[in-house]
Amino acid sequence: MAMSTTEKKIRVFLADDHVLVRQGFRRMLEDDARIEVVGEAGTGLAAMEQCKQLKPDVIVMDLSMPDLGGLEATAEILKQNPETKVLILSMYSNENYVRKAFEVGAKGYMLKDAIEIDLTRAVTALAAGESYVSPGISNLVIQGLKSGSFQDPEKDSHERLTLREKEVLLLIAQGKSNKEIAALLNISVNTVAVHRAHVMETLGLHRTAELVLYAVKKGLIQAH
Repeated sequence: MAMSTTEKKIRVFLADDHVLVRQGFRRMLEDDARIEVVGEAGTGLAAMEQCKQLKPDVIVMDLSMPDLGGLEATAEILKQNPETKVLILSMYSNENYVRKAFEVGAKGYMLKDAIEIDLTRAVTALAAGESYVSPGISNLVIQGLKSGSFQDPEKDSHERLTLREKEVLLLIAQGKSNKEIAALLNISVNTVAVHRAHVMETLGLHRTAELVLYAVKKGLIQAH
């Protein structure tokens, strides 16, 4: 496709742990004169470090990355460069993965079996400020938008917790240690740790203080 001399190229960064896959992506994208691949990485941490400097327009990010997963890397990169658009690549059409991708700030979600046809289209759509989802999962996103689950990640997050996880959340918010919670619920300390981690992941929280604040906002405990 022809491009005027004044038109800026779309600067793309590739993050995938397979060298041959990245090479294939590069060839596909650079066949389009509007696109320039400015860097690539094989791990989530490397992608995070390089994107901090490169500030690409669009990142093509594999969901499953070594040392730091694609969703975690996306969240960290967008803290540094909120203007960057991220396209998540995945083998999974599961609604939970799609929802999480949009919750962390990704603007597109593509199934790997659609890459050969749609990668360039997805990258140019994101660069233009649009969202993109593979046709095979577009209905999931439409349903999510209608229900509000993509617009308000916290809206139903508490309801996604199991009864035991809600108990653990309440006890954490009351200042109980993992050991104390284990004794009160008659479960192992390791099990408490697993529940705590899942509660934080489901609610999108990272520190105990955030859990306490969440519990206060939800009216689960009274602020002192």
